[in-house]
Amino acid sequence: MPVQTACASWFDRMPRLKQRFPHLHTRSAPSLLDDKDKFVAYLARTHHLTLTEAREEVDDFLYTESLHQELEHQLR
Repeated sequence: MPVQTACASWFDRMPRLKQRFPHLHTRSAPSLLDDKDKFVAYLARTHHLTLTEAREEVDDFLYTESLHQELEHQLR
């Protein structure tokens, strides 16, 4: 699978990601699903956050995503 396709596929699986983190660029963002630490470092750089702040933002995002998925599953 080409790199751009791989990046797009993980990015597309989380539509609220771009809304929460508007400075993300699919081509340069490491996959949150494959390497959380690299993604946190990327997020810190691109959103002017400390590593701790970026990690907390990612953890919060993943928690709310899990709630969204649970709700969508219950509505089916």
